[in-house]
Amino acid sequence: MQNADTNHQSNAESGHKTLLLTGASRGIGHATVKRFSKEGWRVLTCSRQPFDVACPWPEGAANHVHVDLADADSLGLAVSDIRARLEEEGGKLHALVNNAGISPKLDGGGRPNSIDTPMQIWNHVFQVNFFAPILLARELFNELKNAKGAIVNVTSIAGGRVHPFAGSAYATSKAALASLTREMAADFGPHGIRVNAIAPGEIDTAILSPGTEGMIKDIPLGRLGETAEVAETIFYLCSDAASYVNGAEVHVNGGQHV
Repeated sequence: MQNADTNHQSNAESGHKTLLLTGASRGIGHATVKRFSKEGWRVLTCSRQPFDVACPWPEGAANHVHVDLADADSLGLAVSDIRARLEEEGGKLHALVNNAGISPKLDGGGRPNSIDTPMQIWNHVFQVNFFAPILLARELFNELKNAKGAIVNVTSIAGGRVHPFAGSAYATSKAALASLTREMAADFGPHGIRVNAIAPGEIDTAILSPGTEGMIKDIPLGRLGETAEVAETIFYLCSDAASYVNGAEVHVNGGQHV
């Protein structure tokens, strides 16, 4: 029987790839874990929530990192933990997917606008949606470089237009993340790290805002998107099939943005 160190060495030498995914506890995150796990990737999941024992993927509990991306101390401890785990894989990170995002609502579900939203809410939203992605990418730069890895930032259709449900802080944080993706593609690219973004539209999840179904009339494909369709696009951008794709923002919204 092999010991743990021998097993880790075997995994590293066998060519297995590793994904670090934030916002893994539901919706697009869940679908992304399933898609990468299906291809044999090791998936390190990051979430504010403790690991749910009902989750079906193998070794999920052992690969879960409990972190509050809005808290600098929590993020720093998580990076140290992640680095230690990646040493088991030869110090390589093949993909970083920044999926975590928060979109605060007013009491009753209303849309927070740019006039009344308290500045502490703006700061909190930008910390999670904008600063955490670049901090993770910078802190794990060497591991991504060692693997010639890929980064996918999850933006939003709300980053390019005023949205009836997404608040101003959320929308502008996603617009900033789209711009950051271009900057990162230029800066990380020479080191062999590709950086792209996906901009989902109205995706059918358990946390749909009331009234979302009424937006279907504005979607050329005439339906909501599925989380598996978003996950498939993320997987493509992290795969060798997208080896020359860098600095793109892929719209996954059924044509809603046109």
